[in-house]
Amino acid sequence: METWGELLRRHYNYALGQRLDCLRRTRCQFDRCSIVSEPIGDIPEKVDYYSQASELKQTKELFPEYKNIYADCQQQNLMRLDKASKRWLIPDKNGKRGGRPRFKKRGDICSFTFPRVNCPKAGAHLIGNILKLSKIGEIKVILHRPIPDGFAIKQVTLVKKADGWYASFSLEDDTIPEPLPVDEVKSAVGIDVGLEKFLATSDGQAVKIPQFYRKSQQQLARQQRQLARMEKGSKNYQRQSNKVARLHLHVARQRKEFHYQVVHWLCEHYDLIAFENLNIKGLARTRLAKSILDAAWGSFLNILQAVAVKRGKWAIGDDPRGTSIECSGCGARVEKTLKDRVHNCPHCKLVIDRDWNSGINILNRVKQTLGLAFAGCGGYLDASPVRQQLSIAKLGSPFYTALRS
Repeated sequence: METWGELLRRHYNYALGQRLDCLRRTRCQFDRCSIVSEPIGDIPEKVDYYSQASELKQTKELFPEYKNIYADCQQQNLMRLDKASKRWLIPDKNGKRGGRPRFKKRGDICSFTFPRVNCPKAGAHLIGNILKLSKIGEIKVILHRPIPDGFAIKQVTLVKKADGWYASFSLEDDTIPEPLPVDEVKSAVGIDVGLEKFLATSDGQAVKIPQFYRKSQQQLARQQRQLARMEKGSKNYQRQSNKVARLHLHVARQRKEFHYQVVHWLCEHYDLIAFENLNIKGLARTRLAKSILDAAWGSFLNILQAVAVKRGKWAIGDDPRGTSIECSGCGARVEKTLKDRVHNCPHCKLVIDRDWNSGINILNRVKQTLGLAFAGCGGYLDASPVRQQLSIAKLGSPFYTALRS
């Protein structure tokens, strides 16, 4: 499998070089050229996925080692390059384009895909806990959960990570629940993500921020110092590099598990979840970048929207501008700096936690957009001058232990 990954990497780089060379030779107009330099030679034919896929037969004749790779995997490798190239050249509906595809160094391509599973012409067959791959053989796999009844396995991707190989199955099912009708929404919540607390809800609850990366920094620094002292490319260097990669993988899995626990807790208690459409990429360029990336708001919001669709709930984003400044009681603007953690309105005398106030404003905006008129829970319309404090959400003993650790 490692040999396949290396051969696919070389083929990916060759195909990318073909595309870039074709673009370089055909980018100027016929009646003018660059004043600095312009390539001289025949104008090549347009290079796309179909032209490169048709050359796979010639590739196998010139390099016999490619005959040992299943043909569908090579086609999927070219499809991956085609998608990256189109994201770079063709803007999306918002007018934004992706970055230029890069040449892959050794070890960058550590996955390949079998697009068909358990069908007559498939290259992969899953029988019990045995995965049979064409031109590789039978591999015993550990299923972390059984395949649900009624789901069809569409494709499998083999991925190499720091602690071994993983098989990721893509399943299809037509019984995904329809979204709950807007008229039947009974409970709603607005969430405000932050760095002091991971999130605060509009009904006065808060979830602690775990800071998995910061807690692992000391151990990571020690392992990376040992790596820096070793000779690059040696066996000890590779062994120590794998230790560092395993630590990073452990932190990423901790964070992902935490996100899923919070998302399922929200979807279990609320039918509508309102959140902010933050410019996370811009915020990650500030001096708070490490804390923002450690919280991984973007990953959390993506998981929230995906789980909400699967459970038939609503997850809607709204413009974040002014949510911390507006008063949730009277709507007046109350200017405050980042260090001011309490919202104190001089007009209606409402004293409330800053993040709690933002969560209420987010919920009210989304409710107004959808035309919902039901009252939210938690008494957030109360404008009494009493100083209200957020309560830490206790979501069951396993989850609360994860928050405290």
